[in-house]
Amino acid sequence: MKPNQSAKRVDIVSIKLVKEGSVRYKGRTIHRPDDGYTLMKEFLDGLDREHFLVVSLDTKNQPVSVNVCHIGSLNASLVHPREVLKVAILSNAAAVMVGHNHPSGNTEPSREDIEVTKRLREACELMGIHLLDHLIIGDETYRSLREGGHL
Repeated sequence: MKPNQSAKRVDIVSIKLVKEGSVRYKGRTIHRPDDGYTLMKEFLDGLDREHFLVVSLDTKNQPVSVNVCHIGSLNASLVHPREVLKVAILSNAAAVMVGHNHPSGNTEPSREDIEVTKRLREACELMGIHLLDHLIIGDETYRSLREGGHL
């Protein structure tokens, strides 16, 4: 090292998952889209902007955490797989179910919804985390992208 050149300072960090609260989920496990809808609708009902949720599941498909991964605009939510996987890894998830609301109430998947689902599936496979489903939640209804053939 040159005499005038100072050393680069490197931060020492720790990463923690912070519990902000809890909810009761009577269904105990999530196997079908309607199980996920029952849990997610509590978080997504009546919102005026898109919110993207990640439900982390243990090896028995029991939810261990719910995270609002991203809040979008009135009609868009561009979520990146790294944000989904960050919370899944910190929650020690074996699987995840993701979902977001369409404030319009229309549950028809957009081209972006389908693309995000494909990227999430690829990233989850790479990390060894099963992507159970991606739900789009509207007015008192939902659509499963797995059942729609997009997963």
